[in-house]
Amino acid sequence: MVEENNPKINVNELIQKIRQEVAKRESISQPVNREFRVGGVIVESYINHIEALLHNAEFKSQVRTHLPEKFKRFPFNLTGWLQKFSLKLYNFFRKEQRAVNYSLIEALRDSVVLNRNLSEQITALQTQLNGISDRLSATDESLAGVRDSLNVTDERLQGMSDRLSATDERISTAEKQISATEERISTAEKQISATEERISTTDERISTAEKQISTTDERNLRNDSYIKNDLVQQKRLLTLFFEEARQRLPEAFNQDQLQTFVDQEQHLPDAFYVAFEDQFRGSREEILNRLKVYLPLIEEVKVGTLDNPILDVGCGRGEWLELLHKLGYAARGIDINRVMLEQCRSRGLEVMEADVIDYLQSLPDAIYGAVTGFHIIEHLPFNLLMKLVDETLRVLTPGGMVIFETPNPRNILVGSGDFYRDPTHRHPIHPDTINFVAHLQGFIRSDIYVFEKQDGKQKLSSLSQKRFEELNDYINVSRDFALIAYKA
Repeated sequence: MVEENNPKINVNELIQKIRQEVAKRESISQPVNREFRVGGVIVESYINHIEALLHNAEFKSQVRTHLPEKFKRFPFNLTGWLQKFSLKLYNFFRKEQRAVNYSLIEALRDSVVLNRNLSEQITALQTQLNGISDRLSATDESLAGVRDSLNVTDERLQGMSDRLSATDERISTAEKQISATEERISTAEKQISATEERISTTDERISTAEKQISTTDERNLRNDSYIKNDLVQQKRLLTLFFEEARQRLPEAFNQDQLQTFVDQEQHLPDAFYVAFEDQFRGSREEILNRLKVYLPLIEEVKVGTLDNPILDVGCGRGEWLELLHKLGYAARGIDINRVMLEQCRSRGLEVMEADVIDYLQSLPDAIYGAVTGFHIIEHLPFNLLMKLVDETLRVLTPGGMVIFETPNPRNILVGSGDFYRDPTHRHPIHPDTINFVAHLQGFIRSDIYVFEKQDGKQKLSSLSQKRFEELNDYINVSRDFALIAYKA
């Protein structure tokens, strides 16, 4: 907003200064007495008259050589010697007067010369004054124009002042309205902030509720799966029981039929173990991503063909088989959990129900290019573990590979507690132990590998390169390890 009393542009002070300057110019530009030029002519005539008088006085002051003409009017005539004597006497008495007169005449002549010079200078000054007078007249006219302009400016400034006053009033009114609007906005912002806090709180409650619902849904799905699988298992057992009873009626069950019922008892916890795996081992997607670290090894040994297939013992839910199947490798799996086998078959995977030792012993030599087993060896007694390693070496083709993954007891959290969460685990297997067994049974290039993340990707790293010197080394080492060995 521009104000009349703005310290940067003081309109009143500016007008006052202009008026003072105009008054000053008016006082300077008073009319010049132009009669001096006429007076100059009079002075010049006076000087000429004075020069004539001086000339006459000079003539009169000279030494007399003859008597004045008036003496001729006397009735008598002076003799020549008397005239000379009279002239000498006259000149003698007038000698000092002549000297004075000459001095006065010279002084007057000098005065006349000085006056003439002064007159010329005065004339020149008069000419200059006339020019100045003309310029002052023009200045007067300009000042008159300036005065008129100032009057117009005064009127315009007055109009601007009135407009500024009106503008100030409008701005003051607008500022009041803006202030009121800002107060309303501030109140609205507070209300919005309070609403946002309520929304945030509501979102948190909704998020918590969604998590609870999701957890409940997962739990219900697991329970539903467990119940369905358990019912299927119970139905299978009842069907078997009724078939055997129908065949024996009216006679009682013999020893072989009773043994059949006893053999089916081992499948009672199948549904439970599936639900247990879903809860504690991780989702199917997590396991698929974790197993991708082994694919470069399969590619390296050039196995997985129809002539050199891959066998996965204890295939479980079939994550490894599914990964191999998607990549075009020939692979099959065996397990004794019927619920898990049904899940594998539903995904189009080649699996069969069989005990691992019985199945391997039924195979001819050198039939598989690779044998894998993920989290199976910790379920076996040591004598069966020895048989598993021995039979695996036998069924592998030359250059074939074995991969056995198991919980890592070098990780203090696994060895001290987490391993025992699974009730079907027998005992932890130390990496050195299983590596020694593989060497002893005839495998070559046997080594233990743990998992590390490098550049955001999971990679295998030899356990022999690790140093266990501090407690953190036992905590940070991977929770699983893998035995990887080759047949000569």
